[in-house]
Amino acid sequence: MTLRRTLKRAFDACSTVLVSPAALMAGLEARHGNSEAVFTFWAQLLALVPGLPGVFLRRAFYRLTLEACGRSFFIGFGALVSHRHARIDDDVYVGPYAVVGACHLERGCLIGTRCSIVSGGELHTQDAEGHWTASDLTRLKRIRIGTHAWIGEGTLILADIGPTSMVAAGAVVAAAVPAQTMVAGNPARFVRRLSA
Repeated sequence: MTLRRTLKRAFDACSTVLVSPAALMAGLEARHGNSEAVFTFWAQLLALVPGLPGVFLRRAFYRLTLEACGRSFFIGFGALVSHRHARIDDDVYVGPYAVVGACHLERGCLIGTRCSIVSGGELHTQDAEGHWTASDLTRLKRIRIGTHAWIGEGTLILADIGPTSMVAAGAVVAAAVPAQTMVAGNPARFVRRLSA
C-alpha cells in the first residue's frame, strides 16, 4: 500500500470519528419525524470548513447520513447536500458552492461551481388563499445525473441528465437531457450530439 493511500485512509477514519456525533444527531432526527433541521445545520456548518480537511469531513458526514454514498468523491468548499434523500456514487466531483438536492449523482459525473440541482419542480404549492407554501418534503423528486455527465458552472438543474451529457455554463434545464447530448441556454436547448 502506498503512503498516499495509507494517509487517505487515516484521514477518512479520523474524519468519520469527528463527524459521528453530528451524524448520530441527524440519524435520530430522521427516525423521529420528517424534519431535516439537524441534518441541514451540520451540512451547512461543514460546508464552511476550508481546504482538504473540509473535503474529508463533508465526505465522512454524507457517507454516514445520505441514503447511499461512495467513499471516493470530492465536495468543495461551500457546497452542500440539502436533503438526506440523495445518493452519491464514487468518483463524483461537486464544485465549490454547489447545492445538491434530492438526486442521484452517478459515478464520475462533474458538478460545476455554483450549480443548483433542485429536488424537482413541485416542492412548493399554493394554499387555499393563493399563498405559496414552504418546501413540502413529501413532494421531493430525485433528479438523476448520469455517469460521466458534465454540468457547467452556474447551472440550474430541474430534470434528469443522461450519461456522458454536457450542460453548458449558466443553463437552466427543465426537461430531461438524453445521453451524449450537449445543451445550453435558458431554457436549455439541444446544441449537438456528443461522440464517445
